[in-house]
Amino acid sequence: MDLSFLKTLYERPGPYTSVYADLTRTTEDAIKAADLRWRALREELVEQGAPAASLRAIDDFITGELAARNSTGLVLFAAGDEVVYAERLAYAPRNPQAHVGPLPHVLPYLAERGERFAHMLAVVDRCGGQIECVSADGEHLHIDVPGDEEYPIRKVKAGDWNQSRFQRSAENVWKSNAKKVAQEIDRAAERWHPEAVVIAGDTHARVAVLEEISDTVLEHTVESDRNIDKNVGVRDPDLESELDRLLELKAVERVMTVAERFERELANGQRAVSGLADTVKAARHGQVETLLLDDDPDFPARLWIGPEPRHVAATADELKTEFGVEDPTQARADAALVRAVAATDGDLIVLPRDNDLHVGAVLRYTT
Repeated sequence: MDLSFLKTLYERPGPYTSVYADLTRTTEDAIKAADLRWRALREELVEQGAPAASLRAIDDFITGELAARNSTGLVLFAAGDEVVYAERLAYAPRNPQAHVGPLPHVLPYLAERGERFAHMLAVVDRCGGQIECVSADGEHLHIDVPGDEEYPIRKVKAGDWNQSRFQRSAENVWKSNAKKVAQEIDRAAERWHPEAVVIAGDTHARVAVLEEISDTVLEHTVESDRNIDKNVGVRDPDLESELDRLLELKAVERVMTVAERFERELANGQRAVSGLADTVKAARHGQVETLLLDDDPDFPARLWIGPEPRHVAATADELKTEFGVEDPTQARADAALVRAVAATDGDLIVLPRDNDLHVGAVLRYTT
């Protein structure tokens, strides 16, 4: 998981207030229930000493969400008098909770967010197609591709006058339109770098498009044989479900690939470290290419941190000696490591809770 999107979150000095709110409601009475759930979390924040300015900012944000009915769940992080990061969820958080600390409590959010891949959907027919592009950050772009020619689209029936000439003309039109769709797919892929491309629609059109797209895109492409309503196109729910399954498989594949590389590098005594002490040292020196963390809500380890992301150590004396940090602060180990790795453009893999490894890293280089 690319952590670069978190960089701006750490630009503010702490303390941070982190909220995972369940805003589920199905009736008017349920709105009151959602508000009561938020009030219970708010009381926890007050008991933890959340700054009044942060509480006001969160109050305003959640009140607006409840009134607008924008989301079922909400994850937000506040610092000072501002909500500095928020994401609306289509579902309730797995574990609604609230925390106050020197760093935002991001791991539950990252575990639920999971791997996100840039992807594309294309629904094609003999007249052109529709393409939906989605970035890893959720940005969307819709492209309609009208064919250059609309006549003749269908072959004539056997025995009709000038049958062979019209059949050849129809096939030429299909190929021309397919080439135009394929060119748009390739252009979009150059910008969006999709990890998954799904092509659905008319069988003949699919085949023609697949023959035209570049090999680079083709290696990320799968066909869907679903019968897509042209008026619905890329919005077809069955097609979206198929894409979701493909992306889930991609996410599992990603975790397995990194885990295998980690084990291989660790066994060879090369670019991997295991355990908190060695991982902290690697993070402090910007060596971490991919951080591996256990999704454990009760992970007890704490680290000492300073104002800069690389200020992370097992003891306060280490920070004072190595970086001259005068007033180190203790924070959750997972929060400190994520901040350090995000700052150096590292990735994250969130491991299942039942694994034997709690923390480790694949390294860019060794010292």
